[in-house]
Amino acid sequence: MPNPLCHFEFMTSDPEKCKAFYGALFDWRFDDRSMPGYTLVQPGAEPTGGIFPRPPSAPAGCVNVYFHVDDLAATLRKATELGGTILVDRTPIPKVGHFAMITDPEGITIGLMQPSH
Repeated sequence: MPNPLCHFEFMTSDPEKCKAFYGALFDWRFDDRSMPGYTLVQPGAEPTGGIFPRPPSAPAGCVNVYFHVDDLAATLRKATELGGTILVDRTPIPKVGHFAMITDPEGITIGLMQPSH
C-alpha cells in the first residue's frame, strides 16, 4: 500500500498518565531515553508511536497520525494545490527524517513523514 500509516503520537497534558493508561490497556512499552522530551511508544508491531506534552498554545490533547511519503516537498506542493494548508512546514527529526503537518480542505489535520534513507 503506498503511503501507509507510519507513526502515531499522543499530545497530552499528562504524559505519565497517558503512558499508564495505554501501557495497561494495550501492554505497550515505552522508551523515555532516546529522544529527551518525547516518549517513544513500542506497541510490539508497526506503526510505532510517541507521547509528548501538550504545548500551552494547543487547545486540547489529540492523536496525530503520520503517513509515509517518499518526497515531502512534492507532497506538500500537491496538498496545497488540492486545497490543503501547511500547518508545520518540512521539519527535520535527527536520525529519523523529516515531517510536516497539514490540514485537508475540511480542516482535518494529518502528518507526513519522509524517513531518512
